[in-house]
Parts: sequence; C-alpha cells; structure tokens
Amino acid sequence: MYVITDLSEVPSDVAPSAITIGKFDGLHHGHLWVVSQLHDEARARGLNPVVVTFDRHPAAVLAPETAPPPIVSTRQKLDLLRRQGLAATIVVPFTPEFARLSPREFVERLLVKQLGVKLLLVGRDFRFGKGGEGDVEFLRGHAAEFGYELIVTRDEQGPGDRRASSTWVRELLEVGDVRTVTEVLGRYHVLAGEIVHGAKRGREIGFPTANLSPDLEGLIPGDGVYAGWFHDGDAVYPTAVSIGNNPTFDGVPQKQVEAYVIGENLDLYGRRVQIALVERLRSMVKFEGIGPLKAQLERDVETTKRILGIA
Repeated sequence: MYVITDLSEVPSDVAPSAITIGKFDGLHHGHLWVVSQLHDEARARGLNPVVVTFDRHPAAVLAPETAPPPIVSTRQKLDLLRRQGLAATIVVPFTPEFARLSPREFVERLLVKQLGVKLLLVGRDFRFGKGGEGDVEFLRGHAAEFGYELIVTRDEQGPGDRRASSTWVRELLEVGDVRTVTEVLGRYHVLAGEIVHGAKRGREIGFPTANLSPDLEGLIPGDGVYAGWFHDGDAVYPTAVSIGNNPTFDGVPQKQVEAYVIGENLDLYGRRVQIALVERLRSMVKFEGIGPLKAQLERDVETTKRILGIA
C-alpha cells in the first residue's frame, strides 16, 4: 500500500481509482464495512481502492476548543489500514489553506486531477470543502462533468443496533467499557508507547510494572484496572493494567499507564510496546496501607488470568 502525505508526489499508477473519504478515527466496525464495500465496487470495475483521510481532526484547525481527542494516532491508523489491502492511503495535511478549498476545488484538484477518481463512495452525511458547503447532492450534480460514479453507503450498525461511530467509542472509553469497545471496533483497543522508568513502587511490593511514556498513542480509557495482552514485538504476554493516579500513593501523575506482565520479569526500558485492553476489572481505590493493596493486586492477577483464559 502506498502511503502518500505529499499531494504533489502521487504515483501515476494510483489512477484510475475508487475512493472513499473520511477521518476514520479508530477504524471501527462501520469504517471497516465501508472499506470492504470499496474493495467490492473497485474490483467489479477494475479500479484501485484508495482511502483519503486527514492527519488530524478537521476541528483541530477549524474549532480547536471543540476538537475531540483522537482514538488512534496517525501511525496506528495507517498500521490498521495497511491490513485492508488498499492500493493507497492519502493522508491529507489538514491545514487552514486546505480548509479554504471550495467544494469544486476539492473535487477537481484532489480527486480528479491528482487521484484519477472514477468511483466515489461516501456516507449520506458526508460534508467537505470550505465551511462544509459540499455534500452528496453536490457530488451527484457534478458526477457527469468530472467523470466519476457516485455510491452513497448506508450506515453500519454496531452492537445493540446503535450506529457505529467514533463518538460512541470515545464515550465507551471514557467509562472504561473496553469490552463493548472491542465489539464496535472489531478488535481490541490498543495503547502504544515507549517504556520509561517509574517510581518502582510496584517492584518494592512484588508487582513490577512497565510504565508507558505520557506521550503514548491511543486514547487512554477511564481510570481503573484492566485485563489485557502485552505485545513486545512478536512476543505476547498476559497483563494486568493500572490506569490512573494510584490514590494509595501521593504524587502519582494523572492517567499513568502501568502494566504488570504476569509471570515474567522483562527488561523493557526504551522499547516500544503495545497493550491491548480486554476488560475492565474495577475502579481505582485508595487502600489503607501496602498489605490491603498487595492482597487486591493478587486478586486482580487471578481475575485477569481467568478473563484471558489462562487460569
């Protein structure tokens, strides 16, 4: 898959293309359904399936105070898209200049001249161009002029018949419901980052943890203790994950992510790892001393093993 971040350097063999456009934050079940449909329609017409996405949420430029936190980083999103068998992903730098393109300029410059679009597949509420002036009716009205076919996709439902959406995923992560997040995404939600030195309090009580750097990738869920899988390259280990400020101790930063790798003693400092979150065990609790804390951690480990099927 080509990954193209400079629109002046689009390889000539990307065209003729079948294109879908969106933020694709989280690449949830609904997004995957759209990509699957893009593949089917492109194959039927002998076109190259191409995703056009953005390097940031448009609101980060247009209304920063309302911009939602990203569910995945751009690197994570591209890693996920690489698994979809696309010909190319175009990562458009969403700059103020780009935001000022009229709907016609957006279609003519980007889709037609640079990407050779012959099929455009979008959702019924798709908006684009300056001020969101472009919509499905604009695309339909200019299809013959620019020589593309337009397909308007239907919404794909998530669990419980609610429409799969990035907003819903954020809501679920905020309350720590990673089990339902897995259903909406079609995979585990993953946090990724470099392992850094912590206060080593866990090691002192027999539960050494790997601390992820504060600038980790992936939206951090609500405070609590989680069961998950710890990925160090190709090696995968069961893990109990603490997220929050650990109220038993003073001076712990908010939203610290610490992973206790069960049954292993690994030297991980400086390594980039990934943590796939499976289920939330409990909320954060302030314990009266080390003894009660240690007893609860032992129970957390046993619960994690049961959830992961390794007890």
